[in-house]
Amino acid sequence: MPKTLMLPIAVLLFFLIDLYVYQAVKTVINEFHPITIRYIKIVYWSITFLSIAGFIYYHAGNPYLFGKTFRIFLLGSIFINYFSKLFVVIFLFIDDIIRGGKWLLFKGQKIVAPESTPIVNDDMSRSDFIAKTGLAIGTIPLVAMTYGIVSGAYDYKVRKVTINLPNLPKAFHGLRIAQLSDIHSGSFYNKKAVQGGIDMLMKEKPDVIFFTGDLVNNKAEELSEYVDVFSKVKAPLGVFSVLGNHDYGDYVQWHSIQAKQKNLEDLKQGHKVLGWDLLLNENRILTMNGEKIAIIGVENYGAKGNFPKYGKIAPAHQGLEDIPVKLLLSHDPSHWDYQINKHYKDVDVMFSGHTHGFQFGVEIAGIKWSPVQYMYAQWGGLYQKENQYLYVNRGFGFLGFPGRIGMPPEITIFEFRQGNHVIV
Repeated sequence: MPKTLMLPIAVLLFFLIDLYVYQAVKTVINEFHPITIRYIKIVYWSITFLSIAGFIYYHAGNPYLFGKTFRIFLLGSIFINYFSKLFVVIFLFIDDIIRGGKWLLFKGQKIVAPESTPIVNDDMSRSDFIAKTGLAIGTIPLVAMTYGIVSGAYDYKVRKVTINLPNLPKAFHGLRIAQLSDIHSGSFYNKKAVQGGIDMLMKEKPDVIFFTGDLVNNKAEELSEYVDVFSKVKAPLGVFSVLGNHDYGDYVQWHSIQAKQKNLEDLKQGHKVLGWDLLLNENRILTMNGEKIAIIGVENYGAKGNFPKYGKIAPAHQGLEDIPVKLLLSHDPSHWDYQINKHYKDVDVMFSGHTHGFQFGVEIAGIKWSPVQYMYAQWGGLYQKENQYLYVNRGFGFLGFPGRIGMPPEITIFEFRQGNHVIV
């Protein structure tokens, strides 16, 4: 579809959603006082106008003009508005299909009630009930997403994971590794809260820190406001990082190839400014008491969807045959099934991010569910195949929707022990 048609089609779709939902609103308020009905109509269609106007401005105007916070909440409010209404639309549409089926089934049949039976307009009363129920259903995601912005976006959680490796050198028994992923610095609107998350990380006193990609949303300049915060991320044995799919500037229209390349170079320089060792299809050796383990870092390699495949595991893995433990940083967890546990059996643990846990899901009382699981087999937490592990961090930041629901931002602390593999 031509890009010039996408905007008017989206606007038309939004208007049709609002018009369809309004039929339910009109049914519910039918018995209200006329002045109340008038005010409800004004508020409803004013929200529609502002949402559609905001959507047009975001895509056809200059959303950067009024600052990052305005841009984030503009997009977030539009998303909340129509995502909530979508639940109402689905509910009402199912009811319309049922009603249409009954009408076709009983078309032409005349039902005569006994004289003693009062005639009740069952269709109208049920319509009112359905309208109220549909609107009530729509308030559930509305409230949840609002809460996800107010409370969930910066509700950092420290998750602790113990991994046993039989080939771990004794010198590294008890090694503590912290993982951050998917910072997306261009999405933040509360610097103090971000600093609080980094303080939580540093209180854990990790020996090594891994960052597994997506430092920004699109442009290197997004990092500038947070350099003083993330430069505090330090560890005795170093901070090692890789690039994620958003770090390459692939989702921005650049005025030239040179501008895009410069943006990537600026981002790489940003890792240096932070004091992070950016691994670009290469490896590093950690040595303690004469014993060694390897850290491998590859560029983004996405085996799902249209995500880029910049990663090259072969040169990054080269020369490590005699190293007993190999830890791989690779942003996209689909890389694990596609290459690592097929062709690189000596990679002990792979660390990933990318999925954000969809920023929405349930992980409680043994229940673990998120919509992202329908695309990614490994989307959050620790996974094992034979003697290899994959850990998928749920992300430190957020993207698009400026919040999280049931999937809090994550700081992961690993303790590595010498011992037999534990099935997870």
